[in-house]
Amino acid sequence: MLVAQGVTKRFPGVVALQGVDLHVAAGEVVALIGENGAGKSTLMKILSGVQKPDEGNVSMEGQTLTGASVAEAQAAGIALIHQELNLADNLSVGANLFLGREPQRFGWIERKTIHRESAKYLAKVGLDVDPEFLLSGLSLGKQQLVEIAKALSTQAKVIIMDEPTSSLSQGEVETLFGVIRDLKKEGVSVIYISHRLAEVQELSDRVVVFRDGENVGELGPEEMTHDAMVRLMVGRDVSQLYQRTSHALGEVALTVSGLRTQVHPDKEINLEVRAGEVVGISGLVGSGRSEVLEAIFGMTPAVAGTVQSVLPKSPREAMAMGLAFVPEDRKAKGLILDLSVEENTSLASLKQEANGPFLNHGHEVALCEKMTTALAIKTPGPWQKARFLSGGNQQKIVLAKWLALSPSVLLLDEPTRGVDIGSKEEIYQLMEKFAREGMAVLFVSSELDEIMGMADRVLVMREGRLAGELDRADFSEEAIMTLATQSQS
Repeated sequence: MLVAQGVTKRFPGVVALQGVDLHVAAGEVVALIGENGAGKSTLMKILSGVQKPDEGNVSMEGQTLTGASVAEAQAAGIALIHQELNLADNLSVGANLFLGREPQRFGWIERKTIHRESAKYLAKVGLDVDPEFLLSGLSLGKQQLVEIAKALSTQAKVIIMDEPTSSLSQGEVETLFGVIRDLKKEGVSVIYISHRLAEVQELSDRVVVFRDGENVGELGPEEMTHDAMVRLMVGRDVSQLYQRTSHALGEVALTVSGLRTQVHPDKEINLEVRAGEVVGISGLVGSGRSEVLEAIFGMTPAVAGTVQSVLPKSPREAMAMGLAFVPEDRKAKGLILDLSVEENTSLASLKQEANGPFLNHGHEVALCEKMTTALAIKTPGPWQKARFLSGGNQQKIVLAKWLALSPSVLLLDEPTRGVDIGSKEEIYQLMEKFAREGMAVLFVSSELDEIMGMADRVLVMREGRLAGELDRADFSEEAIMTLATQSQS
């Protein structure tokens, strides 16, 4: 169905792809895995016409594509579902599905046709929503399903899914898997990119592994073990991903009392985190986990309650209290993508080091050099724009920005979302290092193995309230999920 041969792509200072090959048969689900920066997304952009290869060629059903445009790839039957949603939130759901492809009659858009056809594709992904509903009113997970319905509406023969489950609840994930299996039966091919290796094992017929822009291996169904995939991706065994060491805890560094968020204004949150302690917050999507961190940091002002005996009304006030916050969506809320590594690293500390009304460029240079070394940020140079770095390196820049302030409390919302296994290991090592040096760490994660691997204690949330607390000795997936799903008394 789809063949890529000898594809090479270069960017200033880096070779993103070097002579890579990929073939996909009709009705086949091929997983493409590799660390961030391995070249997966670059190849997908080439296949879908977003970028043109410097060398090599792509063919669809025997016809060579020029790589000139997205329209050419779509006409050939290739659809790309981006990891970062490519939707217009000021338009209706139906308008998004047919944006740029609106059915018309005598020059007028046929809204009834859009409504009817949209309802059909929304039902196919299990999304019960009126096509006239404004997209901005949907959760991130439901917007992801709209993106998938949009791809289905193009009658694509090959659908590329780049981290499609990163924002989905467990129920939405199961719905997506059902959609993929149905597509497979209809002869539609799927290229599935994910860092969640359990999903890869469950869904794919074959796994193709990239490392440093090259093909390094392929695994069939019986070879597709977790260890085999990790070994090919990173070139080494990652046998001990979570390496926590016991150390004495200090005084209470974070006290949250009677906190009520705007999403759950009738539920109070009370918690403490001690210096040197790593506390995880678990719970199902929609339980209010992220909202708690945002309220603590003043990003979304709380309805009531106190943090360190006051109620921070803005991030500036929270920063003055020694708090730092790494948000879930690093590209929208953690970075300015078109600024350089150097500029992003110094953003939070500009005022501290400024020479009156002037920026202290010497401080920016020294800080960037220090943090790039300390956090092992891989970049061609301090001048590189943040948007051109891998997800793992972008996450490290967000951490570097806050560490420049020497915070006493670090809040992390999904700290390893969308990063590869090697970058996860590095971020876990940094979390351990921060705790060992006396920082209090409070983090939210949807991955139970991450919670159990990194936390000293876990707080489990359900419908905006703390449903329970578990010490490390009591950790188990069953215990956490029981608290997350049990009925309230």
